[in-house]
Amino acid sequence: MENGKLKVGITQGDINGIGYEVIIKTLVDTRINDFCIPIVYGSSKVAAFHRKTLGIENFNLNVINDPSEANSKRSNIINCVDDEVKVELSKSTPEAGKSAFMALERATDDLQKGLIDVLVTAPINKKNIQSDSFHFPGHTEYLEQKLGNGHKGLMLMVSDVMKVAVVTGHVPLRDVYRYINVDNIVEKLEIFSQTLKVDFNIGRPRIAVLGLNPHAGDNGLLGTEEQDAIIPAIKKANEQGILTFGPFPPDGFFGAGSFKSFDGILAMYHDQGLVPFKCLAMDSGVNFTAGLPIIRTSPDHGTAYDKAGVGEASPESFREALYLACDIYANRQRFAEISKNPLKKQKEGNMSGYRQGGRRNADNASVEPADETPIDTSDSADNTDIIDIPLV
Repeated sequence: MENGKLKVGITQGDINGIGYEVIIKTLVDTRINDFCIPIVYGSSKVAAFHRKTLGIENFNLNVINDPSEANSKRSNIINCVDDEVKVELSKSTPEAGKSAFMALERATDDLQKGLIDVLVTAPINKKNIQSDSFHFPGHTEYLEQKLGNGHKGLMLMVSDVMKVAVVTGHVPLRDVYRYINVDNIVEKLEIFSQTLKVDFNIGRPRIAVLGLNPHAGDNGLLGTEEQDAIIPAIKKANEQGILTFGPFPPDGFFGAGSFKSFDGILAMYHDQGLVPFKCLAMDSGVNFTAGLPIIRTSPDHGTAYDKAGVGEASPESFREALYLACDIYANRQRFAEISKNPLKKQKEGNMSGYRQGGRRNADNASVEPADETPIDTSDSADNTDIIDIPLV
């Protein structure tokens, strides 16, 4: 942090997609510079190419060699790739994958050294970035290995509408059942509960757990994972003091709007959680890698090759990712201070809330649901047992 401002590292992502478009559209609003110092890791020439292609005027990035040189009143860029790198809009190329990794590697090195405070990543192409140096299914797994220090990461999708985590992230559907066991589910619930408390200032988070099978197994008729793993995991989590409810049939849970009664939702696999999330919050959703010592966020969309270079990409999700990274940093500082001296009176209007270039009170980040018990969202034909654990 410098002069009260966070240094926000931003990786360029795939240079042939919409990464630079959403970055530039976000940083062109100079109010961003009031509370943070953006530092893009990429290529000034590639950035200039995209700016010209998009017809965006009166915006330039300050070229620096190291975060210590960053201009606190401007957006900055560190050149991480060869000047001769070629942009081929809307195409997946090995060169784009290599450039994305070089920017990511430099940014994570600086994050590890404490030269930047948080990291916001533009979308990568998970296929063309693969190499001997990057052999991961996505950012989450790469960051867990490089910067996790033994901690497990949790992919968490965040919006004002809901917060959704997944037991299995980038795992083929045919292999999901292998990961649905008591220990794995409880581990995810532990990480989820802790991040809701520390990173989102929710004192007593309530977490809903979805079933794996149709109708949450229908008492074993449609699968036994609920009875063998999910229900025992819910009971174990509650014994540990984690307020956990379910398992809920996902269709009724989302269809009836029952997700509004919970602070977090744990889905069993990627699309089970992300499909409803993106239907409700595609433009403003953020992907946050929870559970790690470092803070990393990203927009909830991909490279969007079909929109590259035409100026139609919305920067809202990327902008929200930048705000959220700053919010979480402030919330962690606040939690550490409160934990150090729990009797110290909390002041209102602390360093949290950067939406629209302004601050909002972190105390309003979440409101405990009024109802004390979850809603049975199973349809009339279901006989699914819903675990109802009352609040203590």
